[in-house]
Amino acid sequence: MTEVVVRQFTIEQANATLPLVRRIVSDLLQLHPRWRAAVTAFEVEQGAVSAGGETEGARLARLEAGRLAGDIEACLDELEQIGCVFKGFDAGLVDFPSTLDGRDVYLCWQHDEPKVEHWHEIDGGFAGRQPLDPFHFPAARS
Repeated sequence: MTEVVVRQFTIEQANATLPLVRRIVSDLLQLHPRWRAAVTAFEVEQGAVSAGGETEGARLARLEAGRLAGDIEACLDELEQIGCVFKGFDAGLVDFPSTLDGRDVYLCWQHDEPKVEHWHEIDGGFAGRQPLDPFHFPAARS
């Protein structure tokens, strides 16, 4: 069995990935509502059919939902290859594995932020976000 190696990011490394990460997250934030709409359209079309079969509208909606799901999966795969973790379609949150005082933490970025400026404990989530302070993260001085 192959062991998964988790990349550890410095602030500089996380910020260096942002042009690509920002583009991928923008794509995800555009694709997700379109996928939800296609799923809803499929459900509405299928709900109109009382006994078996698939309407042409349902078939088209199903195919569109499948295509969009594939596009979303490709975006998520890209983020995984970069080494970061996508945390949500609502705000476009991305976590970058890092270390602080010898323990694993996440550098945290939200889609509308200009750069990585927060971190949180592995189990802290968005509610546990804290600003990067120069004492613990010297690169935060810039």
